[in-house]
Amino acid sequence: MLELEDVNAFYGDSHILHGVSLVVPAGEVVCLLGRNGAGKTTTILTIMGYLRPRPGRILFCGRDIGVLPPYAVARLGIGFVPQERGIFPSLTVRENLTVFARGGGRNPWTLERIFAMFPNLQTRASNLGFQLSGGEQQMLSIARALMLNPNLLLLDEPSEGLAPMIVRQIVETLAALKREGLAILLVEQNLRTALAIGDRHHVISKGRVCFSGSSAELEGNEFVLRSYLSV
Repeated sequence: MLELEDVNAFYGDSHILHGVSLVVPAGEVVCLLGRNGAGKTTTILTIMGYLRPRPGRILFCGRDIGVLPPYAVARLGIGFVPQERGIFPSLTVRENLTVFARGGGRNPWTLERIFAMFPNLQTRASNLGFQLSGGEQQMLSIARALMLNPNLLLLDEPSEGLAPMIVRQIVETLAALKREGLAILLVEQNLRTALAIGDRHHVISKGRVCFSGSSAELEGNEFVLRSYLSV
């Protein structure tokens, strides 16, 4: 569904990504792991069109999207949950969910489906964004991306700074989305979270992919765990 081929990316003259290649198949959860500053967020921003691959190709359902702006990438069916969550603090939960909502296919995401999956959001539907807890804001950010009815969901460290109970809820939510066949690219620093949900993992260091493999292969690779993930 999503394929990165030898992607390089720059901030000004600073070369951040060095030939990143990875694949996210339909219906799978693929995790991108690494320390702070490794290039994980830059990879997500390049996929979303905030940065251009120079050189390299980004293919989504066979189409090269590397030259498209972010709004056009989103319209193709890619939902994005940014690290900073990006909810509108002065809008209610309901307004945050509906402001960019878009119809989908046979079983589209609607307010009713969202509230069934996130009952806390239904309870807080009339509250403003800034009145939510950190965990509720993260759930709202995921729910808002789903209201675009995407075929692929990109999440940038959704568990960061959250209590273990909330992290478990996020893992359960992503597992449910996986069962529905949604493809997910998950950027994480929390190895336990990644192993709980991921089908395949890519470890990135200094802008280069230094490991690719299954959960079992990652757990069994002490060198990668110690050298690149500080486990």
